[in-house]
Amino acid sequence: MSRSAHLLLVLCFVAASPVSFAQSSAPQTANAPSPATAQWRAIVADFEANERRESPFDAGQEGDRDALARLPDLTPAGDARRLAAMHDFARRLAALDANKLDPEAKFNHAFLKRVVDERIEEARFDGARLAFDSEGGPGGTLNYFGRDTRIAGRADADAWMKRLAAMPGYYSDTIANARRGITTRFTQPRSTVESAIKLARAEVAIPADADPLLQPFAKPWPGVAAKDQADMRAEAARLVAEKIVPARKQWLAFLEMEYLPAARAQLGLGSLDGGREYYSFLARAYTTTAMTPDEIHAVGKSEVARIRAAMDLQVAASEFKGSFPEFLAWLRSDPRFYAKSRTELMEKASEMAKRADNGLPALFRKSLPRLSYGVRPVPREIEDQYTTGRYSAGSLQLGVAGGYLVNTGRLDQRPLYELPALTLHEAVPGHHLQIAIAQELAEQPWFRRNADVTAFTEGWGLYSEFLGEEMGFYRDPFERFGRLSYEMWRACRLVADTGIHWMGWTVEQARACFRDNSALAPHNIETELQRYVGWPGQALGYKIGELKLKSLRERASAALGDKFDVREFHDTLLLGGAMPLAMLEARVEAWIGEKKKLAP
Repeated sequence: MSRSAHLLLVLCFVAASPVSFAQSSAPQTANAPSPATAQWRAIVADFEANERRESPFDAGQEGDRDALARLPDLTPAGDARRLAAMHDFARRLAALDANKLDPEAKFNHAFLKRVVDERIEEARFDGARLAFDSEGGPGGTLNYFGRDTRIAGRADADAWMKRLAAMPGYYSDTIANARRGITTRFTQPRSTVESAIKLARAEVAIPADADPLLQPFAKPWPGVAAKDQADMRAEAARLVAEKIVPARKQWLAFLEMEYLPAARAQLGLGSLDGGREYYSFLARAYTTTAMTPDEIHAVGKSEVARIRAAMDLQVAASEFKGSFPEFLAWLRSDPRFYAKSRTELMEKASEMAKRADNGLPALFRKSLPRLSYGVRPVPREIEDQYTTGRYSAGSLQLGVAGGYLVNTGRLDQRPLYELPALTLHEAVPGHHLQIAIAQELAEQPWFRRNADVTAFTEGWGLYSEFLGEEMGFYRDPFERFGRLSYEMWRACRLVADTGIHWMGWTVEQARACFRDNSALAPHNIETELQRYVGWPGQALGYKIGELKLKSLRERASAALGDKFDVREFHDTLLLGGAMPLAMLEARVEAWIGEKKKLAP
């Protein structure tokens, strides 16, 4: 899902000390929970109710009928209401003695406290003023749900109609937030605005018969008379034509006439008043560590050097005789490395996805989801500003499969030697496996099932590319080089993101790392750079998360020796859902301790 779809939904966490898994001394009985347990359960129930009200996209994915009919409240009043709720939860959590809870509840108490504390801290920066990024604004979010909404009966149809009716307000509220950014001189840079304008123009130009917002009604649904369905389709078409298309045009006009002239001159967030403090917060939040931007930048440079040495070995294995820059130029230009049609690229991605499925049982014991996934092309109207691939979460409750999205535009910029790593990252064992498993953790409370922790989720995706080596997935030096090129991409992210937003770099300074050290195609490099410029800090989570996962595996393997089982280790990582890295470390340490107790 794009960043704009998660503006209100992303859960990030600041660093804290690892959580203890020591056994609670509080007596428990099945029929009479202790006062502390009863207090905790009330907090959890109230927090979930609040989240279902405030996060209708997430609640709708779990089949909440009321949520499927609503859109998030983007207004300052909504922000104030949510902040007041977080202060109330912070007070209630502080009043509860967590030491009187059982180990799982104590862990969840610490987890929820992170959620609440981080949201309170984040509210100080009023990040809603940066109301869009290089992947667009409200239209990208709404069209995403249009493409993925499934109508299975009258209730679903009624819910989608209510969402359609609310969409013009969603646009106007976004404009109000962005206009507040103009007033306070807290704006996106010109290049980000230009990317958003391109997407806004494409949205305005969508033909009525291809509008994503009408796709949910494209097929008949049971239980409703044909005439009633026709009437509802006609009403939906009227809403889109008379209300939503004008809202799209208003959004485009606002970007072109008001926002673009007010766009900030410098690329980096650090150039804004309070921007450096905000970026420092984002670095901690997205990595779930206490690392400073300078420390993250240093890690990135170190990883670039390490990965570059590994890439040299694959160049030698390919028997290429030229220099490293010549090797990159050859990979970027030789037709053998590129699909000749959109269909061919989709077929190759589909074959790789099925081959990846075949390798899962050797790496996982219990953490295999019930939800399936499909391989889909990125919609053509957004492909030019879109990344090379992405994962779209599905829903068992709504009957929607997960989606591995493949960008089939600009085929000369989509090298096949990168496709294996992309497939492992976005499909399985990467995002689909991890996210679908988290969705199915029915015993976990809401905030555990729906936690979107970038360092964990994207760290797992990058770690999954590494697992391809153990799966025997990469078939030649070019595909192995492609995997390393993708890893270099994430290392350069650490360098470029901190360079742009913390050190005041130009785009050329940031571009150099990708151009000189990876095989990424030029168009992909530019798309990625604009993503980092418009979405500060998010790019930091990938490499930091992957490095932690690898270090935890090395620690577990060293501690357990021949008792180490990689399938059990992976289950330990995934069956708790996404979580901050310090909490994950505590979970793995507890697992190591239990394994040692069982050792003969």
